[in-house]
Amino acid sequence: MADSLRNYLETAEGAAKVLVHARLLSRLAGLFQEIAPTHLCQASTLANFKSGIVLIHAGNGAVATKLRQLAPTLVDEFSKRGVECRGVQVKVQAGSLRETTRPAVQKPLSARTSKELTALSDSLPASPLRGALEKLLAHAAIRE
Repeated sequence: MADSLRNYLETAEGAAKVLVHARLLSRLAGLFQEIAPTHLCQASTLANFKSGIVLIHAGNGAVATKLRQLAPTLVDEFSKRGVECRGVQVKVQAGSLRETTRPAVQKPLSARTSKELTALSDSLPASPLRGALEKLLAHAAIRE
């Protein structure tokens, strides 16, 4: 079974073209990591390569602007490394990139705040607000 799958993937009518392109993208992503400044690599990703154009997705407009300024340098560096690169296109794709921000830190509630929220929750009729307060109190760390 594994051999038949491998044969399918390696044939021209199978996924051979996709695998070749995936290997090329992997190689280009490695080169991009070598060429571009670290802080820009962390906020962007090499997305595609088609007809000699490298497509880079930037995490925000500022990163996209800087990468566009570096485009001629990137083209030269890709060319020096054997890639037939004619240009670099940069698009902002903020939601698709890995987050580089710090994770949220849960701050504990003071004992007084906890008591006041409990009293408020107890005074409310059954409602989504009361449910939300009860859930908050059940999961919140209480400072003594």
